[in-house]
Amino acid sequence: MKRTRIKICGITRTEDLHAAVDAGADALGFVFYARSPRYVTAERYAELARELPPYVNAVALFVNATVDEVRAVVAAGPVSLLQFHGDETAEQCAQLADAVQRPFTRAFRVKPDTTAADLLESEAQYRAASPWFSGLLLDTYVDAYGGAGKVFDWSLIPKELAPRVVLSGGLSVHNVTGAVAQVRPFAVDISSGVEAAKGIKDARKIAAFIDAVRAGDATLLSQEHHESQSS
Repeated sequence: MKRTRIKICGITRTEDLHAAVDAGADALGFVFYARSPRYVTAERYAELARELPPYVNAVALFVNATVDEVRAVVAAGPVSLLQFHGDETAEQCAQLADAVQRPFTRAFRVKPDTTAADLLESEAQYRAASPWFSGLLLDTYVDAYGGAGKVFDWSLIPKELAPRVVLSGGLSVHNVTGAVAQVRPFAVDISSGVEAAKGIKDARKIAAFIDAVRAGDATLLSQEHHESQSS
């Protein structure tokens, strides 16, 4: 059975880190962008990273960061993956990833006029630019960096691309079961949808969200069973 991976982003507190790990998150995101309400410094990350257990990935999110800023974070604690959310070109992403020898995902902010071909072309561009490229994270376009808790039209995601993408943007306990069943992404990413306040997570919301993702996986398994029975 395919299991959708889950990233809880915007961790700022030790208790939130433990809540996400205990609920079954595969990855935790840490935001190194000073204008974000979920911002943590490299020094703060060093403290949080001491609480990371084995096999839970730490993802470092950057917006138009310098090489020195990325290096400082990677030196502060374990970082499995970089996530670029700014105006970085494919070449700049490649240079940053190469400088610290870490794979990266690239946030693609989906606009109302974005097409399936745009997504496939972007993935191909980043894959050609760097061996460190790991995949696209699809978020909803807003006039700011980072998510705004809004959903985009999932139907424009090409079926051949979906198994490789991280789905983000406006996910919640109310819609993620359907999102997993419809899109069949490799992973889902949530931040504001499991918060009590900006930068403060709600342990019950995290657990409920992860349960809802697993319900989506179960729906997919049932669909696949029915398809195999009827074929």
